[in-house]
Amino acid sequence: MTSRRTRETLQNTSHTVTDFILLGFPCPREMQIFLFSIFFVTYILTLLRNMAIVCTVHWDHRLHTPMYILLANFSFLEICYINSDVPNMLVNFLSRTKAISFARCLLQLCFFFSLGTTECLFLSIMAYDRFLAICRPLHYPTVMTTKFCSSLVIFCWVYGFLWFLVPVILITQLPFCGPNVIDDFLCDLGPLLALVSACVPVPGTVLICGTMISLLIFATFFYIIGSYTLVLRAVVQVSSAKAFSTCSSHLSVVFLFYGSVMMTYVSPGSGQAKGMQKFTTSFYSVLTPFFIPMIYSLHNKDMKDALKKVLGGS
Repeated sequence: MTSRRTRETLQNTSHTVTDFILLGFPCPREMQIFLFSIFFVTYILTLLRNMAIVCTVHWDHRLHTPMYILLANFSFLEICYINSDVPNMLVNFLSRTKAISFARCLLQLCFFFSLGTTECLFLSIMAYDRFLAICRPLHYPTVMTTKFCSSLVIFCWVYGFLWFLVPVILITQLPFCGPNVIDDFLCDLGPLLALVSACVPVPGTVLICGTMISLLIFATFFYIIGSYTLVLRAVVQVSSAKAFSTCSSHLSVVFLFYGSVMMTYVSPGSGQAKGMQKFTTSFYSVLTPFFIPMIYSLHNKDMKDALKKVLGGS
C-alpha cells in the first residue's frame, strides 16, 4: 500500500525546482574573494602541471611505454575532472545569487561522477601495470603491449561513463518539489538525494546509488591494495630503489584519493557532520589533482629528467 502511494506521488509531482542554490563556503564577501584567489591559483597550477606531464610523455619518445602512457591519460583525466566542478565553483565565489540551473546541475553530477569512476578504474589499471612489470617481468613485454594498453585506456573511459549512467537516469526521474538549497559547492549526490527526500522517501534510489558507489570503491580499492601487496613484497626481495619509488608514487595517490572518497561516498544520503562533506569533496576533487603531478614527478627520476628537457630546464 505504501509502495503504491509512493509511486502515485512520484507520478503526480513535477519538477517544480528550476534551479538550485549552491551555498559553497558561506563567509563574508572579502573572504569569498580571498578563497576565489586561492582556488583560482590552485586550478591554474593543476592545469599547467597535468598538461606538462601529458606534453612530456607525448614529446619524449623514451616515455612511450605503457606506464607513462597510462600516466599521461591519467593526467588528462585530472584536467577533465577538475574542469567538471572548479570553474563553476570559482564563478559562485563572485556570484551573489549562486544559482545553477536544473539541467546544468544534473549535467555536472553526471560528468563529475563518471570522471570519478574513470579515475578509480585508471588507478586499478596502473596497479595492474606495476604488478606485471615487477612481479612478472618476463611476461610484461608480451602481455602489456601498446595495443593492449590502448584497449585498457579505452575500457576505463567507456566503462567509467557507463557505470554511473543508471544512478543519473534514476535521479533525473525524481521529484524536486521542495527546498533547492545545496550546502555544497557542486551538485553532489548526497545533497541532491536529501532534497528529494524532503518531497518523498526514495529508499530504493538511495540503496541503488549507495550500492553501486560502494561496490566500485571497495572493489577497485581492494584490488589495488592486493596488487601492491604483491608488488611491495617483490620490491623488498630485489631491493630496487627505482621500483620502490614508482610504487610509492602510486600508493600515495591511491591513499590520497580513496581516503577522502570513502569518507564522502561510502554511504551517500546517510548524512555527515554539517559542512563536512564539502571539505572532503574539495580535498579529492581539487587538492588531489593538484598534488598528483608533484607526487609523480618528484618520485620518478625519468619523469623529472624528461620534464626538465621538455620545459628547457638545466
